[in-house]
Formats: sequence, C-alpha cells, structure tokens
Amino acid sequence: MKEIIPAKTISGTINAPSSKAHTLRAIILASLAKGKTTIKNGLIAEDQEYAMSAMEQFGAKISVNKEKTQIEIIGVNGKPIAPHENVFVGNSGLTIRFLVSIAGLASGAEYVTLDGVERMRTGRPIQDLLDALAPLGVKATSINGNGCPPIKIKSNSFEGGKTTLAGDKSSQYFSSILIAAPYAKKDVKIETIGQLSSQPYIDVTIEFMKEFGVTATNNNYKTFTIKSGQEYIGKEIEIEGDYSNAAYFFAAAAILGGKVTVKDLNKKSTQGDKFFILALEKMGCKVKWEKNYVTLEGAPLKGLGSVNMNHCPDIVMPLAVVAAFAKGETKITNIEHLRIKESDRLSVTVNALKQLGADAQAGKDYLLVKGNSGMGLNGAIIDSQNDHRIAMSFTIAGLRVPGVKIENERAVDKSFPNFYEEIEKIVKR
Repeated sequence: MKEIIPAKTISGTINAPSSKAHTLRAIILASLAKGKTTIKNGLIAEDQEYAMSAMEQFGAKISVNKEKTQIEIIGVNGKPIAPHENVFVGNSGLTIRFLVSIAGLASGAEYVTLDGVERMRTGRPIQDLLDALAPLGVKATSINGNGCPPIKIKSNSFEGGKTTLAGDKSSQYFSSILIAAPYAKKDVKIETIGQLSSQPYIDVTIEFMKEFGVTATNNNYKTFTIKSGQEYIGKEIEIEGDYSNAAYFFAAAAILGGKVTVKDLNKKSTQGDKFFILALEKMGCKVKWEKNYVTLEGAPLKGLGSVNMNHCPDIVMPLAVVAAFAKGETKITNIEHLRIKESDRLSVTVNALKQLGADAQAGKDYLLVKGNSGMGLNGAIIDSQNDHRIAMSFTIAGLRVPGVKIENERAVDKSFPNFYEEIEKIVKR
C-alpha cells in the first residue's frame, strides 16, 4: 500500500513516457517480419515483457540493451513456430488477442494454447474474436467454455476470406486479424457490424503495418481489406511519446492549478488520447501546443457536460478524477467496453470516487460526476484492483486530497513502471 503525499502545486518540464500501444505493435510486427528490426525509445514494461517472451516462443529472436532503451528483433519471416508449451501473457489483453490470430499462422505443434492471469480467465472475454476467425479458417476455442482464456488454437489454419466483427467490443479484435492477415492463404476482408469503438487504435495498427511494408485498406471503418502475399520487412523505428500516460501529468496540473510542459509528444500523432488535453482546455485549463511538446496550466475547472469517449477509453479514469475537482457535471458516455478491461473500470472508478466523497454514478454505458470544485472530498484507501490506470488516476487525486492510500500500487508496472518517480519530479510541496 502506498500513501500519497499531497502537493502544493505542479511545476516543471518532463518527458512523456514512450507509447505503450506503439511499442506493443512494433514488437509483434517486428517478430513477424523478414530481417532485423531495431526499436528505439520503446516502452519496456510488464505488457511488453510478456509480448516479447511470447513472440520468442513463436520463434523470434529478441534482445534488449542494458539501459532498456533499445530492442532488437530478428523476425520469423511470416512463419511463426507453434510452441509446444503453453504461452502465458499475464494480464496483457492486447498480447493474447494478437496472438490468437498469429497462432493460426504457426506451424509445428498441432495446437497452441494461450493463457493468462485469473482476471483474464474470468473477466476478459474474447469470444467475438474467436467467432470472427472461424470463417477465416482459424479453429479457436475457449477451453473453459466461457469465451475467456485459456484459448486453444489449431495451428496452420488461417486460410483467409471474409468475416464480420461487432464494432462495440474491442478494436483489438480488428487489429489482431489485420496484423496476421498478410500471411493468410487468401485475401482477408473484415466487415464491421455497428459502431466501431476506439477507432484511433485501428489507425495506429494500420499506420504501423504500413511502416513495416504492408497495406491495409480502411473503408471508413465499415470494411477492412488486406491482400495476401504481402510481408513485413524489418526496419529501424523510433517510438513516439504516449498521450495516454502523459495524461496523468496534465491531470495533476489541472487539479493543483500548476503548470507542466510534457516533451516528446507528436502534435500530428494519430493517438486518440490527445483528446484529454482538449477536454482539460474546455474545462478551463490554458494549453499551448508546439510541434513536439505541450504546456498546460491549471485554472478553475468547470464540468464538461456530456462527452462521448467511445474512441478514447483509457483516459476516462483520469478525466473522471479531474471532474471531481470541477464545478458542475461531467457525463462520460458510450463507454460500456470499459467493463472488460483490466478491471471493470466503470464500477471501480465510481466506487473509488464515492470513497473519496465525490458525487458519482455509473449506468450501463456512462459515468456521471457531479463536481463541487473538490469541496468535501476526503482521504480513503483505494484498491486499484491491480489495474494500472486506476492506480495512477487515484494517485493524482491524492496529490490534492490528504489521506489517499493506493492498494496494489505496483499495478503501474503494466504500463508505466517509474510512474511514481516521474510524478515526484514535478510536484512541489
């Protein structure tokens, strides 16, 4: 358990952590590619460790330098080897989803089994992905029959063809099929049913596929087409800064009335979580955008009213915390898919806000915070439920509210291992 010491303000300049989403995609694509890839400025946290270990089981050769600033990968040239041993991915939802499709390309053992922690086995279903892979030839089943890991996949079964996917569950299902599709025996076409959530993450996937030499056609997110016979080619790539994790620095400045400059943020990035800065600006903060950095200065905050965050679910939690320090309502809508993340983030966030004394409630697909400028909030013990984004979000609350303690605070190791050290660089007490 970690007690958060309140701060007087936030001030300073700090580097954004490297992008979690970009690094994971780079590891997977480089492992499938022909030749050598050098990944510079990659994030090496728990999820990346699991992804690298898994791809080594599929035949890639991976090394990390001593400073953990560079990853070198010799790929399998589109021919992954089916591991005989179970592949364990911890609580990395992206890794297991991507691997389901990749396992359908593998040869060697007849079946590949993918597994994870208990939360994965009971609360992170991927049945929609398994169902979408079936028309493409991939035979994949949930061993326990609940749509969750462990998943058993028949190797060398990815034929290609046409399939459909519900858009409201997870963009990672789409990315999984997209990334493996160039090595299918036939072209692959995915048709989206309904509204596609988290569209910016699809953009990142297609952008990275192109970086490695493969073209995927996106028809307004309604259909995606990938020609077979394409191949990924190893290259040198540098990972941009992460708007998702930089959000916590900006949130701290917003609630403490401080000023922070975060470097290494690409203004032209396709990351959807840039929206967090725009949201804080609408709430009253002063923002200055430059080519590779953003400066934000806190000010008296007002509620956002109603805001649809279907495309940027990872920043719902820090925004909900900031909303508790604003005056007026903030209703975050279209976020039902938060319930199948590392925790049920809708319920966990609302319960934690209530523990702090905030007026908050959740419905099936929304979260409502009635802010009172932070008045009446109190300390509490917040259980992160081993969810990195819950731990980081409520740490920020503790910089303003005395008596906040975070249980399972090392959940941050999943995406931002030095989170607490980095925050300390800019807090003023």
